[in-house]
Amino acid sequence: MTKKSPSTRSVVGRVIGGAVAAAAVGVATYGSISSAATGQEINASMTIVAPAAAGGGWDGVARELQQAQKANGLVNNVQVVNMPGAGGTIALGNVSVLEGEPNNLLVGGTGLLAATIQFDSAATLADVTPLAVVVEEYDVIVVPADSPYETLGDLVEAWRDDPKSIPWTGGGSFDQLVVTDLALAAGIDPVDTTYISSDGGGEAIQALLNGTARAAAGGYPDNIDQIEAGRLRALALVAKEPVEGIDIPTAAEQGYDVSLTNWRSLSAPSGLDDDDVTALTELVLQSVDTPEWSDAVDRYHWTERIITGDELEAFLDDEEARIRALYEEMGL
Repeated sequence: MTKKSPSTRSVVGRVIGGAVAAAAVGVATYGSISSAATGQEINASMTIVAPAAAGGGWDGVARELQQAQKANGLVNNVQVVNMPGAGGTIALGNVSVLEGEPNNLLVGGTGLLAATIQFDSAATLADVTPLAVVVEEYDVIVVPADSPYETLGDLVEAWRDDPKSIPWTGGGSFDQLVVTDLALAAGIDPVDTTYISSDGGGEAIQALLNGTARAAAGGYPDNIDQIEAGRLRALALVAKEPVEGIDIPTAAEQGYDVSLTNWRSLSAPSGLDDDDVTALTELVLQSVDTPEWSDAVDRYHWTERIITGDELEAFLDDEEARIRALYEEMGL
């Protein structure tokens, strides 16, 4: 069934009327995305939607992409709009109804894909046009510096002996997926695991330091300062292979085949013609091929990974199947 493209007024009305979870975002913010979606030439005007509040990983991608486009004259007028709520699915739902309007980019990634499954959201990635995966970020398994667990093997042995005795934490749904994946690799039933959800990486670190949790999975950028300061001990990097510049053994090197990455992507509304999709993909590739973006990759400790076209479609299908299976293992 072909969707009818709603008017700007109906998009704004639907957001204000239905998105209770996003009440902190004002009417002017939603007006901003709608006014940008006017079908103008792509290089004249662009709105980049970050599906979370300012300061997080998705917001970082959006603002660094904005800076790269502005500094290199790739887009004349580019703005970032934050749309937090429901793991990013509020923003996904609002971009999904901007059918045929190419002047919008949505930042997403593993966490957004996971949220569509976790919340069984009405809008999915099938309702937008994925353009590219651009970077990935690795989780790290950490414990307090005074923890008795010196290695990942030590932690897993104690966890396997008494799963409830090792309360875990993490900064979001992606981190819980990593813990679940590690449990399966270690022969532990994820349902038996105690996982304390924290609101972001900072809160997860506090849960570790105050003793509420005994182990955590969290983004390497969120934890590196505490690791270097000696407050946390890094036991494993969750990556397919060792990463240059990160002196932490991978889980795979220690016998646990866990390699789920927190990738970040860019998508556009659905209903675009082939020329618009090609132009938007090229804009994204030009943006990530700038000195400004390269500097951001270094500052955020991202790993550049570019996936587009047919390879992207296959990648997203594989990731959806993998994440859906992990949620089933959790009993969700």
